[in-house]
Amino acid sequence: MARIAGVDLPKNKHMVIALTYIHGIGKTSAKKILDEVKIDYTMSSDNLDDNQVAEIRKILESASHSVEGDRRRNVAMDIKRMMDLGSYRGIRHRKGLPCRGQRTSTNARTRRGPRRAANK
Repeated sequence: MARIAGVDLPKNKHMVIALTYIHGIGKTSAKKILDEVKIDYTMSSDNLDDNQVAEIRKILESASHSVEGDRRRNVAMDIKRMMDLGSYRGIRHRKGLPCRGQRTSTNARTRRGPRRAANK
């Protein structure tokens, strides 16, 4: 099992899918990384050798990709900046409501939490 950027790649998956388990890498950037390393997209993650893992690590450590901890920190800082500015999105984050235009009258249970009983 290969460990890249602090994440164990899943067993028995195509490399394009296995790389998306790393926070900050989607399918498009996974394909670009595999093209640079010259690895087939459909190669199983179990069949990686140490040289290929080292090449993928080297590409991810370059300045062009921010992954895992750095990426999570940047997103948290962006949200904190919006909240400090008092922008619309920042206020929605502070209140725990959806901030991308979804309706809240009937849905948004994920952001608002479980229903509370009405007091009579």
